[in-house]
Amino acid sequence: MRTTATVSFIAVCWASLVVSEEAHTPYSGLENRAIAALSESDIDALEAGQGWGFALPAELNGYPGPLHTLELAEALALSPEQEERLTEIFEQMPTDAKAAGAAFISAEAALDRAFSQGGITQETLSDAVFTAGNARSALRLVHLSRHLMTVEILNEAQIQRYNVLRGYADDPCAATPDGHDPAMWRRHNGCEG
Repeated sequence: MRTTATVSFIAVCWASLVVSEEAHTPYSGLENRAIAALSESDIDALEAGQGWGFALPAELNGYPGPLHTLELAEALALSPEQEERLTEIFEQMPTDAKAAGAAFISAEAALDRAFSQGGITQETLSDAVFTAGNARSALRLVHLSRHLMTVEILNEAQIQRYNVLRGYADDPCAATPDGHDPAMWRRHNGCEG
């Protein structure tokens, strides 16, 4: 009986030790990254000019982006002029995003080097952090500004339809609210039929 209790106690202590060690090593393996703050997939996405989620405040708050707007061109009834303008924005965006992404990667690499080489001071730390922060802000501005440019090209009905098609808003054509004439409701909301 005493042996069973002793074995159980040792097992509980060992499990606690393992859990404790895991809790203190969440970054184990990250020390091998080329840039501590960026994973390989982060670097790949930034080098490819991908959005990295930077445009979500615009996208999820009624400011469509050029790519998804062009993908929905037919459903949004874009005019040829709108499609042309959106295509120009979309085609320029990767060039701008890649350049801003490269600047951000470079700034993060410099910050990483400042620590890995030692001798960092409050002044050099401040400079490196602000440089990296400004580069990140410039990159985010590239992505968010394209949403603002897109909204300037679309009309209100297209923006509303975009949000419905992307799943961010309810479709007003799906049901007529109580107290409304169905035909009038459908006409005012641009519903077909």
